[in-house]
Amino acid sequence: MDPLSDILSLLRPDNYLSAGFDIAAPWAIQFPDQGQNIKTAAVVEGDCWISVDGVPDPVHLQTGDCVLLPHGKAFLMGSDLDVSPMLAGTTFKPSGYGVIRTLNGGGDCVVASSRFGLHGPQADLLLAMLPPLVVIRNRDESEALRHCIERTMTEMRKNDPGSKLVLQHLAHMMLIQVLRMYMNDDAKGVGWFFALADPQISKAISAIHADPAQNWTVESLAKCSGMSRSAFAAKFKERVGESPMGYLIRWRMMLAGERLTTSREPISQISLSLGYESESAFSTAFKRVMGCAPRSYCKEVLPRQDVKMT
Repeated sequence: MDPLSDILSLLRPDNYLSAGFDIAAPWAIQFPDQGQNIKTAAVVEGDCWISVDGVPDPVHLQTGDCVLLPHGKAFLMGSDLDVSPMLAGTTFKPSGYGVIRTLNGGGDCVVASSRFGLHGPQADLLLAMLPPLVVIRNRDESEALRHCIERTMTEMRKNDPGSKLVLQHLAHMMLIQVLRMYMNDDAKGVGWFFALADPQISKAISAIHADPAQNWTVESLAKCSGMSRSAFAAKFKERVGESPMGYLIRWRMMLAGERLTTSREPISQISLSLGYESESAFSTAFKRVMGCAPRSYCKEVLPRQDVKMT
């Protein structure tokens, strides 16, 4: 897999709600803090405003625009943010998976949304790089995202057998498309996520992910990128925020942490498979990156452990 797929697989995003609403103006809905969840929402028809806690200015959304709320902040959506808001918990309860709720008679604005939980222990691996609100505008290159939105609405409206599974796959596709477009829109950001938009640095990151046990050196990774050693080392640090060897070791430890919590493999086997000839060398690196020894990791790891890839 490619690096973004690798990391999303490690974080195991689980779509547990996809639904929508069709509403007539004037309206406003207050959504509560989403907890440790990611939420996506797309304006299928019409337009509306969104105001997110911690974001200074509200944003006007039009047909085809999509938003991502990576940190689960409370937010308000409405035709006019001065309208007295309905509470989402009351307005949409009960609301089944794939249901489109009609409010105020409908007809002015249609919104489709999905919510994800991240079950991997290193959720900040991705979330730390994203702001409270990501806005993806409808434009010519949004065809793949528009397709996801349109298919989502079709499945919700028809509710054919198997629609829940189709909606789950469409929700994942929409999440990935939004991340792809944001990555390319904000390519000047620092971190592994933004570095994937750099053709040279992404080749080195892809090589590391394809074979993390390889005895990589700065020279060999520079060769993968088609750059000189010094130019590569400087550019990698500038774009990713850490050295190539630092990234390599951190990624190895993330993989090790996943295997320690999901498999019965002995530490000696995990360390060897990740390029360490001795268990002691592996354990030293693991403790330095993850904050505890491999043998105690399963007991000490938290659902959102504060270990990040810059």
